Amino acid sequence: MLATLRCLLVLLLAVGSVAAQDKPAQNLSPDPTPPGSLHPEPLPPLQHADASTPAKEFFARKPTPFPGPPRSIGTYSDGCLAGAVPLPTEGPSWQVMRLSRNRNWGNPHLVQFIKRLGKNAKKAGWNGLMVGDMAQPRGGPMLSGHTSHQVGLDVDIWFTPMPDHVQSREEREFASATNVVAPDLLDVDANVWTPTYTNLIRAAAQDAAVTRIFVNAAIKKALCREAGTDRDWLAKVRPWWGHAEHFHARIACPTDSPECQPQPPPEASDGCGHELDFWFKESTLHPTPPLIPPKPKPPLTLSGLPAACKRVVEAP
Repeated sequence: MLATLRCLLVLLLAVGSVAAQDKPAQNLSPDPTPPGSLHPEPLPPLQHADASTPAKEFFARKPTPFPGPPRSIGTYSDGCLAGAVPLPTEGPSWQVMRLSRNRNWGNPHLVQFIKRLGKNAKKAGWNGLMVGDMAQPRGGPMLSGHTSHQVGLDVDIWFTPMPDHVQSREEREFASATNVVAPDLLDVDANVWTPTYTNLIRAAAQDAAVTRIFVNAAIKKALCREAGTDRDWLAKVRPWWGHAEHFHARIACPTDSPECQPQPPPEASDGCGHELDFWFKESTLHPTPPLIPPKPKPPLTLSGLPAACKRVVEAP
C-alpha cells in the first residue's frame, strides 16, 4: 500500500512538472486573435438545446444584429447588445482585422469612439488603428477569446500601426499583432517599444468616454516611467493578464442604455506604486500549477444573463 502511494505521489509530481513547463507564464496569454479563415464555415444548427446549453452557443450563431434602437444590456461580462452597428471594415484611420470572426459590432458610442481615436492617434504619431475584436452582432459571450466584450462597449487595438495600404483579406486574416513585452516579462521590449506607444495609449485614455484600458503589467510599468508630469490619465490604465500585443479599451455605459450596468470607477491613484509589485513576483510570472487542477467553472447559460438577453438572442 505504501509503495502504491509513493508511486502515485511521484506520478503527480511528474505531471505537475510537465504542466509547469507547458503552461505559459500567467502574465502572457495566447493571442486572442489567432489566424482566421478565408472561407469561414457557418456553425451547424444546435441539436437538443436546453436550459443547460452554454449561452455562447446561441450568440455565436447569430450573424445579424437584433433590430431596434441600440441598447447595451447587463454588465461587460454578463450581458448582450441590441441594435448593434458595424464598424466599417476600413476608414481613413482604421482597418478591421480577422473579418472572418464577425466581431466588428458595437454600440454606436463605441464605433464613434474608435473613429475619434483613429484621428487622435494620427495626431499622436500613430499611423492608424488595427482593430481587433469588438463584439458579436448581438453581443453576449463568445466561443473563444474573451469573457467581456459582451455589451458592445469594448474594443481591442493592436500594437501594430495601420499600413499605408488597404490590406487584403489574406493580410487581415493571417497577420500577427506586435508583441511589445520583453521575453523575461519584466519590462517592454527595448527593440520594439517606442514613445509612440505611450502616445497612442495616452490618446485613448484621455478620451472622456473611456473608463478603463487594460494592458500587460510590463506596459503599465513603461507608461509610468514615460508619462511625465501629466499623469491623470494613468488611473484608467490597469494591468491585466496577457495584453502584450494589444490594449483593451472600455467605454462607459451610454445614458441611452438604462439596462447597462457600469463598472465602479478606478482608484484615483496613477497605479504606479506598490500596486504593480504583485505582477512581477515570481509566483505571478511563473506560477506553480496545483497538483489537483481545479474544476472548470460552469459555462454561462441564458439564465445567468439579463432576461432581455434571452429575447435578443432568440429573435430571428
